[in-house]
Amino acid sequence: VLQDCGADCAKFQKSELEYKFNKKALERPYTSKHSWGKTYGEHKRHLEFSHDQYRELKKYAEEIGIFFTASGMDEMAVEFLHELDVPFFKVGSGDTNNFPYLEKTAKKGRPMVISSGMQSMNTMHQVYQIVKPINPNFCFLQCTSAYPLQPEDVNLRVISAYQSAFPDIPIGYSGHETGIAISVAAVAMGAKVVERHVTLDKTWKGSDHQASLEPNELVELVKAIRTVEKAMGSPVKQLLPCEMACNEKLGKSVVAKVTIPEGAVLTLDMLTVKVGEPKGFPPEAIFDLVGQKVKKKIEEDETITEEAVENHVKKVKC
Repeated sequence: VLQDCGADCAKFQKSELEYKFNKKALERPYTSKHSWGKTYGEHKRHLEFSHDQYRELKKYAEEIGIFFTASGMDEMAVEFLHELDVPFFKVGSGDTNNFPYLEKTAKKGRPMVISSGMQSMNTMHQVYQIVKPINPNFCFLQCTSAYPLQPEDVNLRVISAYQSAFPDIPIGYSGHETGIAISVAAVAMGAKVVERHVTLDKTWKGSDHQASLEPNELVELVKAIRTVEKAMGSPVKQLLPCEMACNEKLGKSVVAKVTIPEGAVLTLDMLTVKVGEPKGFPPEAIFDLVGQKVKKKIEEDETITEEAVENHVKKVKC
């Protein structure tokens, strides 16, 4: 499904439950409508894929030609993913302020994608200072850890703040909102990585499904992102080849407002701007023409051409 939708990578979440949770957390009763067991431990064990299942998933991803990785939700999970030879490590928001974990993960030498839900800018500076000297290949994702996420809590402007604070690393966006508009906007703000949860059915049991995209939405998101990437284009503002036709048809020229006799010195009240045939001086040249002498009579409403103006040096547009 992910490959058909145009995604580059499928990312799961891997936990070694006894390392992620302490005993009491695993024994905590879990009575939510989303529960798959009487205790939180039973619930998590029911949902967790085994090492062999992960090996199978990775093999399948390779066969269909997309990347496969996971968020290692504890240090032992990272060990397993390293052994699995994933292309990069994802650090979930819950481990971003887990500094010993970050150090150990960075030392593995694989690229890292680090989410920043629940964190402060101060913490993110510390994360940067820990990871950067060990492993320069990492990026930060702006993220708010709420499921589903409301637009007013997204704070896309943090992307710009991260770009200013950490100009030497890519910045991305991890979204738990509904729909695609906000993720597309993140790309327009310069997000280089976009992570979204994906489900086959939003009505399934589990709190994440509501905050996920169904395949048809993922198709739309990828299409929209690819379009925006193209549209970002160049920061150089200039007349483009694709604008020439419009410019030829509707671009204006300096035209004589009145009949101008041969030898007259041009003043502003002799000149106006219209779509002219043939083309003449562009409108922005009108003030340069003031004070110039004309070599021949120019009829009222006629385009002022270069031949009609004495030793006029055309200014080259840069």
